[in-house]
Amino acid sequence: MRTILSTPKTEMIRRLRRLLWALAGTSFAALSLNLFIVPSGLYTGGIMGFCQLLRTLLVEYLNFPAHFDIAGIIYYIINIPIFIIAYKQVGRWFLFKTLICVTWYTIMISVIPIPETSLLPDDVLATCIIAGIITGFGTGTTLKMGSSGGGMDIVGIMLIKWKKDFSVGRISLIVNLVLYSVFLLLFDVPTVIYSLIYSSASSFAVDKVHTQNINMEVNIITKKCCPEMENEIFNELGRGITKWTSMGAYTHETSEVLYILASKYEVGHLKEIIRKYDPNAFIVVKEGVRVDGNYLVKL
Repeated sequence: MRTILSTPKTEMIRRLRRLLWALAGTSFAALSLNLFIVPSGLYTGGIMGFCQLLRTLLVEYLNFPAHFDIAGIIYYIINIPIFIIAYKQVGRWFLFKTLICVTWYTIMISVIPIPETSLLPDDVLATCIIAGIITGFGTGTTLKMGSSGGGMDIVGIMLIKWKKDFSVGRISLIVNLVLYSVFLLLFDVPTVIYSLIYSSASSFAVDKVHTQNINMEVNIITKKCCPEMENEIFNELGRGITKWTSMGAYTHETSEVLYILASKYEVGHLKEIIRKYDPNAFIVVKEGVRVDGNYLVKL
């Protein structure tokens, strides 16, 4: 008998709720950027940091109008070819949600007024730490809801699929080392140091809200395993499945056991897929397993 959890309406409500939380996360990140970082003359890392650098060069060296911060527009433009390239390499629902989040992030950055000074103008260190915590909370929430803010997250997924010994942390480290080296050549040392403090605080907060690289072992016992369920796991998550037939010791009823290894941020999406086909499935999740061999590390 089907329960309310398996109805399309309930599935749509669940997905919409997670998307709204993801958008809330991007809103926190945009607020932190416009109310703390930009007024303080500091810079983030990753692709957004590159966009801020490009904006500064356009304004200060090419006399581009400074009344409107175009960093968000530049960020959106850079993400367009990334999305086109990544279309067939990542889960389409994940990519769709990320596109919505990037669009919303761009809108928020463009409409949130930037004050003349930071909300904490007399304490730059406190500004960096508070802004980092807010940004990390927002970014972590977005990731926890099975989405991302685009940029290096998507690039990392593609590079890992191309060469398995890559990691997103290593890629981000290389990009930020190059970026902050350029900052050091163009700006004063305090700007670079405070920007690094902000980035470090943000990364710490992200890990507290959502540690991305924790491997999870997921065992699903279901009586309703079907090719559609398996194909959706393959297509949406890109994860393999090992399965076998089991029998309940008390009921003597047969079930299918699915064994899947995934990263922590994928488990929520995996549960959604399983509940869609079998609301009564028994799901066991073990955190922090060590994996050796042909396993795809993602975000």
